[in-house]
Amino acid sequence: MLMPLPTTLHRLVEEYETLLAEETLAGATAPGQRLRDLAYTLCVSTGTREIADALTRAHAYLATAAAPPVHVRRTVTAGPAARAAAAPPREAERSPR
Repeated sequence: MLMPLPTTLHRLVEEYETLLAEETLAGATAPGQRLRDLAYTLCVSTGTREIADALTRAHAYLATAAAPPVHVRRTVTAGPAARAAAAPPREAERSPR
């Protein structure tokens, strides 16, 4: 399943939870349009149908996405200029004997 970027998912979860808390404190009887939109987006993004499941899956995904994978090995390669500088001189560039 495709998952959104962790930063995008984090932003959606944070906005949803903040807005939910604000509406709860304000005593809203029904969720506002923005809260419903966020719930829908979170469900679609996590492949779920219920917001509780979406939040559970999002939190689990963000917990694993925050830790770098142990098995991945990154190799940094130098750009063309650095490779040219490190290469031995070609025959034509060598000083005369």
